Amino acid sequence: MSNDPGSGLPTDELELRAAEQRKRLHEKVEELESRVRENLDLKTVARTYILPVSAGAALFSFVVGYALAGVFTRH
Repeated sequence: MSNDPGSGLPTDELELRAAEQRKRLHEKVEELESRVRENLDLKTVARTYILPVSAGAALFSFVVGYALAGVFTRH
């Protein structure tokens, strides 16, 4: 076992710590990728927001239809 003069810890222990940190980092990246994939999944997003989007589209259509009807019916 050789020692790192700066830390006083054995090289083997430093390598173990580095390996553990790489493993944790890899797990966090996988978790982040999974969340991003889930949030960008069109089917999931559509199911979650179908009612608000439908209500907004209906309201928008009503307002545009009312405005257009007003343009064509005023004398």
